[in-house]
Amino acid sequence: MRLAMIQMNVVHNKEQNLTHARELLTQAARKGTDLAVLPEMFCCPYSNRFFRAYGEEEGGPAWSLLSRMARELRIYLVGGSMPELSGGKVYNTSYVFDREGRQIAKHRKAHLFDIDVEGGQRFRESETLTPGDQVTVFETEFGRMGLCICFDFRFQELAKAMADQGAQLILVPAAFNMTTGPAHWELLFRQRAVDNQIFTLGTAPARNETEEYVSYGNSILVDPWGTVLARAGAGEEILLSEVDFARVPSIRRQLPIRSARRPGLYRPVL
Repeated sequence: MRLAMIQMNVVHNKEQNLTHARELLTQAARKGTDLAVLPEMFCCPYSNRFFRAYGEEEGGPAWSLLSRMARELRIYLVGGSMPELSGGKVYNTSYVFDREGRQIAKHRKAHLFDIDVEGGQRFRESETLTPGDQVTVFETEFGRMGLCICFDFRFQELAKAMADQGAQLILVPAAFNMTTGPAHWELLFRQRAVDNQIFTLGTAPARNETEEYVSYGNSILVDPWGTVLARAGAGEEILLSEVDFARVPSIRRQLPIRSARRPGLYRPVL
């Protein structure tokens, strides 16, 4: 399966972001992409003051563009994430479309990014956003995949739940910042891959030092052995790579972590 991680610049104009996403997806499809992944908040600046203003209900303009692009380009498309308006609330939501443009999955970010790092980043998504409450996995012609958003990925329990439901690849639209990114970005993607013996993929916005929230960039793909297969830099980039899901059972045979688990031993501490 050929993957495209669309590490795009995000500006303060929703229509311009949608147009640019369409251009980058078209470029990726021309290179034989099977599945493309946009970054977290691909059409909205990453700030509480923009989430509601840039938001839309499911089926709105951004949703419609993603569905149309998946159908026209004949690709699976993970629409990064966007602010979803529903019942007066705002969610950080990722939609997934198949090659026919049909929505086949939807994930609302379940763990909101409320941090205050001494001498570093402070941000509280809960001031605006409402958390989701679902573990999200979906089927493709290549196999089953899991989906979560940014801070969700820090919780091993969620990653394990997706792997336990058969996910061989976890897709993570994300926007780690310049405090958490250098410290934990690669570490987490390698750690989750090794712990669960699956592929992990993170797609981030390109870095813009003039924004109030600065993305680390560095979109990444890691295999089940913990090897980094592809990694972007800081700027805008279409990062292309391939995965072979035969690698998953092969590594699990060589290093039987999952089959050697003893759930009864761990249950008291969960």
